Amino acid sequence: MTLDILFQDEHLVVVNKPSGLLVHRTHLAKDEEDAVVQRLRDQTGKWVFPVHRLDRGTSGVLVMAFTPNIARQLAEQFANATTQKTYHCLVRGFCDEQGVIDYPLAKLNEQKGRSRFKIEGTEREAETQFRCLQRFELPIPVSRYASLRLSWVEVRPKQGRKHQIRRHFKHHLNPLVGDSCYGCRHVNKVVKEHWPEHFRLMLHASELMFRHPVTNQAMLLNATLSEDISCVLSSLTPNRIVT
Repeated sequence: MTLDILFQDEHLVVVNKPSGLLVHRTHLAKDEEDAVVQRLRDQTGKWVFPVHRLDRGTSGVLVMAFTPNIARQLAEQFANATTQKTYHCLVRGFCDEQGVIDYPLAKLNEQKGRSRFKIEGTEREAETQFRCLQRFELPIPVSRYASLRLSWVEVRPKQGRKHQIRRHFKHHLNPLVGDSCYGCRHVNKVVKEHWPEHFRLMLHASELMFRHPVTNQAMLLNATLSEDISCVLSSLTPNRIVT
């Protein structure tokens, strides 16, 4: 299946990554051969080099370079937090109208067969701004609660720590819907029962702004929501729109 290319020139290519697709092959999924890197090489006829990453379950704007030098220059922008990333996600509960989650994140020990735990002394600053766009309440029981409450949230992480948005919203007590690592199993169970064909990690990289490493032009790329997220949102009844 071909990828939706949002921008391409001789130096780089930007795609709208679908949920469920790896950015590149990894030892954590040894049997998985399909990935963005392989698809783009077939689609463009060129070698491509990853610049940043999106979790497998996350969809949205993803940049690849056609040379290692361009990849390095772009990666420096992400490392120095000079890019601007906007995400949208569906979370449990009624989220605050707006705010900043300022919570350092440590590396996690994630060995198979062992409980996940923080590695002391590895904490790094992490800041995530958010704005609640819409709240939903459905008469569907969840655990001991009589209704299912959800919020559609716009998010701007300052850094790009591993699982930053997912971990920050768990810390904020509004875990992402469809998140198997940090999410709420009760909400996930209910959502999967009601929307089985659209169940996934409800996180989408909507917009990315960066500087073109050759022309120095400000690049602003937008990725439309996937059909899965759009279908779930369209079936929810707004409880309140936040202005």
